[in-house]
Amino acid sequence: MIIITQPSATEAQIDSIVARVHEFGLDAQISRGASRVIIGVIGAEDLVREKPLAAMPGVEAIVPVLKPYRLASYDARGKASAVAVGGIMIGATHDVALICGPCSVESEDQIVSIARKVKKMGAKLLRGGAFKPRTSPYSFQGLREDGLRYLAEARAQTGLPIITEIMDARDLPIVERYADCLQIGTRNMQNFTLLKEVGRSRLPVLLKRGFSATINDLIMSAEYILSEGNPNVLLCERGIRTFETATRYTLDLNAVPLLKSKTHLPVIVDPTHGIGLRDFVPRMSLASLAAGADALLIEVHDSPDLAKSDGEQAITPDTFADLVPRLRAVAQAVGRAL
Repeated sequence: MIIITQPSATEAQIDSIVARVHEFGLDAQISRGASRVIIGVIGAEDLVREKPLAAMPGVEAIVPVLKPYRLASYDARGKASAVAVGGIMIGATHDVALICGPCSVESEDQIVSIARKVKKMGAKLLRGGAFKPRTSPYSFQGLREDGLRYLAEARAQTGLPIITEIMDARDLPIVERYADCLQIGTRNMQNFTLLKEVGRSRLPVLLKRGFSATINDLIMSAEYILSEGNPNVLLCERGIRTFETATRYTLDLNAVPLLKSKTHLPVIVDPTHGIGLRDFVPRMSLASLAAGADALLIEVHDSPDLAKSDGEQAITPDTFADLVPRLRAVAQAVGRAL
């Protein structure tokens, strides 16, 4: 880190800052400018970051130099990573993957029917919720293990690997029994106990950005998973809460190139939740692909008006069928394939 002193800092205060740095077992390099003194602090990254030097008299600002995320950083690997989900590669590949399915698994017939349709149209993975976190405790909460069994049956009939959400570390053994990839939803992005548990899982993890989280917050949550030994993390931009009320959330497509510059992890975009209005999901899907997404997560439902959750944002199979050729054209334009 770098310590910037106040213009009025006295020599005694500067000496005290340097002495405190040395007390912590760190080295200090002093550079004197016209109005301020800059003190470079050198030592173990974690040790430097945790010291309360900003509270000392004469200190104006502390500027971190090293990234707080080591394993997720692009510099840690030097190239983009690819993550395999049930044999489908997402990330540092030429291909872009489509992840489709309903918000909630409602019945075996429903999920199998949708899985067959989206596979025929080009989807590579199936997503559906068996455990559903809802704002209201009175809303549909999912079919739990029955829903997982139905997802597994859809996989058996179509070959599509399945991604499903886990909400509680206690459910991890059950979900691992059926799933190909664990999804951490927006509300659990900073559930650090859960992140540590999935970090010890053998399955890849799709980590959704919290709707009030910064980009660095998302990366640090990924770091929790990586630090426990699971290298297979997919980052997902799914919209953030802003002052805008015309849409459900604001889909932050700035996050896609930023995440790709900061981390080596694959980046997925969920335009469905990002805008929350089915009429605009196709256009935001095209924009997400143009921004550099490695995969798209699009909710598809046979009868959105009858859906038990989030029907207002799900597109129909017919709309999805119309969208796929346009996605292929955009993918080709940005040097990818679908």
